[in-house]
Amino acid sequence: MPASRFLDGFTVEKVALPGIEINCASAGEGPPVLLLHGHPQTHIVWRKIAPQLAAAGYHVIAPDLRGYGDSEKPQSDDAHLTYSKRVMAQDQIALMASLGHDRFSVIGHDRGARVAHRLALDAPEAVDRLAVLDIAPTLTMYNKTDQEFATRYFWWFFLIQPDGLPEKMIGSDPEYFLRRHISGQVKIEGAVSEEAIAEYLRTYQHPATIHAICEDYRASASIDLEHDRADRDRRISAPLLAIWGEKSVVGALYDVAATWRDKAEQVTGCALPCGHAIPEEAPETLLEKLSAFLS
Repeated sequence: MPASRFLDGFTVEKVALPGIEINCASAGEGPPVLLLHGHPQTHIVWRKIAPQLAAAGYHVIAPDLRGYGDSEKPQSDDAHLTYSKRVMAQDQIALMASLGHDRFSVIGHDRGARVAHRLALDAPEAVDRLAVLDIAPTLTMYNKTDQEFATRYFWWFFLIQPDGLPEKMIGSDPEYFLRRHISGQVKIEGAVSEEAIAEYLRTYQHPATIHAICEDYRASASIDLEHDRADRDRRISAPLLAIWGEKSVVGALYDVAATWRDKAEQVTGCALPCGHAIPEEAPETLLEKLSAFLS
């Protein structure tokens, strides 16, 4: 297996699972920890903390979500089920099982945290601990949508438009859209290097990736909400750590810890002095919080 260019000490492989091939980086030995990235990133968003977790005695697995990075990008369906968080969570359960782990901790950022939320609901026996970075629950955010949220999180409403509209518009200049999106997330200058942006762009610019990302968001505004409403009264049993950025939209518009206390039995949380891209903007403090939580 080739060595990762971005995660020191990690190797990268494509794992064939039922119906999907998932690209992932892994390293270390010990209790398993699954790291799930968000949009518009890939697994390399964890480059500043994953090697330290592996060195601290964990088996760390950092995949690209289906549709992202170098993972497979299957054709979607009219109901967007292919990119539902339920199906994306099933990918991760199958991936971890293929690596010998039936129970593990999950740390998710952005879209990855939404996959992690669904994973913890659908497979509580698999989740030892759950950390969600800079999100409130999807259904909560949609239910509380107002003009300020819709303006500041415009892509939630742009990417879900039908008939290939966002695909066409982003596809006309993927680099512009990617850079504008990242610059809007990051509040600490220099947190995301040009090398990292180039790596994100390498896969983001492909039409199949752009379409898959739109399908991810379309699923969140449709089938995922159906699943969330059906599970409205269910609560996550695993200990849950919520971390958000002091300068992020989520941190500004929501009592983040309170939104998760509505969804989970055991919740702790805190804000970090950064924007949305917590693993890239505040890696040292994040690592400190995660190490305490995991131990």
